[in-house]
Amino acid sequence: MPADATTRDVPDDVTGDRSSVPWLSSDQLRDWQALVRLLMTLPPAMDAQLKREAGVNVFEYHVLAGLSDAPDRTLVLSDLAVLAQGSLSRLSHAITRLERAGWVVRRACPGHGRRVEARLTDAGMAKLEEIAPGHVREVRRLVVDRLSPEQLVALGEVARAITEATMADAAEACREPDGC
Repeated sequence: MPADATTRDVPDDVTGDRSSVPWLSSDQLRDWQALVRLLMTLPPAMDAQLKREAGVNVFEYHVLAGLSDAPDRTLVLSDLAVLAQGSLSRLSHAITRLERAGWVVRRACPGHGRRVEARLTDAGMAKLEEIAPGHVREVRRLVVDRLSPEQLVALGEVARAITEATMADAAEACREPDGC
């Protein structure tokens, strides 16, 4: 068993039989730590740019963008939450802020009981068109232009593979009695 950060200070009573744990190699640990650093630094950097230049956060931007791509710029909140990768509670708070700005309206779905939908207003579309160029420049600066075309394709493939696994885990958790 390697004597590195993959094994340090892990009590036997927490892990059980340490010999059965498939510890990371030094190379795997280095790459895992690089991914963790990426996950910890990229989202705040993207968020800071949007807040500084447009007064919205990344989640709100993705809500606006998701609505802009939807038919009639309208989506049921549960579908929008999945698209924007957030909980219904987080989405509700974001929609409230976007409504106050006049960029989104919320209404009951006609003929669907308690379901609620959000619609991007013309003002919201104008705001998205105003802020999208700055966001794209930041995406290019921090990610796209730092990679070769082959690296970007590989990154996309890797991201989709990992996302598929995490989304499957999230869907499974929602099927449990106390989930979602």
